Amino acid sequence: MNFPIKPVLEELEKISGLGFDYLELTLDAPYAHYTKILEMENKLVHALKQHSMGLVCHLPSFVYTADLTPGIREISLKEMIHSLETAARIGAQKAVLHPSYISGLGTLAMKTAEDYAHQSLCTIMKQADHLGIQLCFENMFPNYHSFFDPSHFARIFKEFPDLKMTLDAGHANIDDPGKTKLYEFIQRFSDRIRHIHISDNSGKTDDHARVGNGTVNFKKFIRLLKQSGYDDTITLEIFSPDTKDLVKSRDQIALLVNSA
Repeated sequence: MNFPIKPVLEELEKISGLGFDYLELTLDAPYAHYTKILEMENKLVHALKQHSMGLVCHLPSFVYTADLTPGIREISLKEMIHSLETAARIGAQKAVLHPSYISGLGTLAMKTAEDYAHQSLCTIMKQADHLGIQLCFENMFPNYHSFFDPSHFARIFKEFPDLKMTLDAGHANIDDPGKTKLYEFIQRFSDRIRHIHISDNSGKTDDHARVGNGTVNFKKFIRLLKQSGYDDTITLEIFSPDTKDLVKSRDQIALLVNSA
């Protein structure tokens, strides 16, 4: 995954140089905002081909499509739609989508905020279907106020048969003292999981630590994933200034995959 406060082409060069086979492009400002991506569209597409890199896009994380204020909600939704269109232009066939973040007074008017979130999701789903992009809805963590528990996904998957899932191992580990939530996601929604995010944490905050520096049981996680028949993309969300942590995490996961 690129770090959007750094130039995208530089990030792509670095990620390719580390031996990864695709880029998960976060479409966030300042350097990976959709307007910047469109400015470098030809160069980016050429660089992906030159390095034989695949592409997954991550729609903007820092927008508010369930906000109680109409103007904020509407412009956030426009940011999502423009980003989705940009993802299609540069060849992405899969896009990660965070649930709408419920914040501010929205936490005191949950039904209203949830209704707005649902309206936004309907609009995004319709556009993704039109563009031929597979949306992968990501599980979050409790203080996000929505879609952090497996029970939250049952209704939305029933309503949207074409919606798939990004299973984030780190998110599922947060505020889960029984350490069962991550495995329940696999058991209940193996037919929906089309993308994986991997990072480690202490179970308290979203640390994005390297594999082995937290409390996620990756051995069990990988074993259950393989048993479920999963054979698709895995992105390492290791937010460390030392690229060795990224490579070590990849090698550890590869070892677990081969030995499971």
